[in-house]
Amino acid sequence: MHYRCVKCKKTYALASNQWKCGCQGLLHLEYDKQPLDFRATAVSRRHSLWKYIDALPFDKADVWESVTLGEGGTPLVSIGPNVYAKADYYMPTLSFKDRGAVTLIAMAKKLGVERVVADSSGNAGTAIAAYAARAGIACNVFVPASTSDKKIKQIEAHGAIIHKIPGTREDTAAAAIAMVEATNLFYASHIYNPLFWEGTKTYFYEVFEELGGVMPEAFIVPVGNGTLLIGAYIAFQELLAWGLIDKLPKILAVQAERCAPILKAFARGETEVAAVENEGTLAEGIAIAAPARGAEILAAVRATGGDIIGVSEEGIAAARTSLAAQGIYVEITSAANYAGYLDYLQKYPKLAEKVVVLPLCGAGIKSN
Repeated sequence: MHYRCVKCKKTYALASNQWKCGCQGLLHLEYDKQPLDFRATAVSRRHSLWKYIDALPFDKADVWESVTLGEGGTPLVSIGPNVYAKADYYMPTLSFKDRGAVTLIAMAKKLGVERVVADSSGNAGTAIAAYAARAGIACNVFVPASTSDKKIKQIEAHGAIIHKIPGTREDTAAAAIAMVEATNLFYASHIYNPLFWEGTKTYFYEVFEELGGVMPEAFIVPVGNGTLLIGAYIAFQELLAWGLIDKLPKILAVQAERCAPILKAFARGETEVAAVENEGTLAEGIAIAAPARGAEILAAVRATGGDIIGVSEEGIAAARTSLAAQGIYVEITSAANYAGYLDYLQKYPKLAEKVVVLPLCGAGIKSN
């Protein structure tokens, strides 16, 4: 098992504490995986993402057993004809980021890490802080000063040291990286460390299993830094390689119109993503003006024959109200996903006849 640079192909051992290649290329994770038997996982008594252990970078009996909080196994909820919402706000810290946080922190514990550094707009920081506490690892979390007070209090409750950074989300990341480079601490980044995607990919295993071994026509996927979207593409490629699907589901990505660098690059047919100004959006969780893995996100969407759409502030607010009227109270960023689905129906009316799945990424109590 090792990291490999996507640019120069150099490899690094996990124990090297490397988060980026010397050539400044980003890293992917490579290791031997076993095809999953979804007939067995469907009847497993383990109701968590760890029932997919054969396709995760751990042994069956490993350090993860002392770190897990039972994450995964979230239900699909019907919210209309042919459309299902996967309720990932049922997670221990009330967001889908628990999937990636548990795999990342479990590996950090296996490597003997004593302190981690993370940066986040809120949910990833909360998840990293919670699992670090569970693993007995000290934690520093950098957040934008504008982050919801409720999210900050949740991070602090797990004993993490909070660093509130004025300015943009990119300023927050820069401050965290400066600490990592000055101290050589483990960078528990949901953006740079590919161990995080090993958890987020299980979202798509679960959907495949819950739909009886069939993939939906499309997944609505919110995209800021791309942690769920890249997990999707990894899962799709694995299922295809294992002969369990014969085509890739479409990734229909969603960005907020007021901070949409990936949408703009996609619409122009570009392969790289240029930074934009964050004009301010209710959907703080996807308000990433300069996504580090923008090129990978564009490539993944195009490989699935997918699309990227922007949603308005009014659409986000209306979607949250609409979901609440169905008994589903989500944080504002999650409402952007449903808003995106509704806008995609306008763009592609025949989508109403196809099975589509969207995520409910975070609980409503996380938003002010």
